[in-house]
Parts: sequence; C-alpha cells; structure tokens
Amino acid sequence: MKLKITLAALVLGLTPALASAMCSTRHDTASACAEGQIYDADTMTCIEPVSS
Repeated sequence: MKLKITLAALVLGLTPALASAMCSTRHDTASACAEGQIYDADTMTCIEPVSS
C-alpha cells in the first residue's frame, strides 16, 4: 500500500514538469510570419497565400 501511494505521488508530481518540457519547443504563430505570409496550422509554418 505504501508503494502505491509513493508511486502515485511521484507520477502526480512529475506530470506538470513533463507537460512543461514538451511545450518548450519553438512554435511559429501568425504574428511571427513575415509580411505577406500567412500561418498554416496544418504544417505549423508560415506560407505564401495562394491566390485564385
């Protein structure tokens, strides 16, 4: 029983740290695109708009 409580506390304690570490990678956003480009959420990059 003591082992289960210790493991549960360990998992709950590490979860926020792991989530934070995963979000630290660089993500482009619409405000980071160069003038004349738009943000494509599918590829997560800035692209030239396609005109028809």
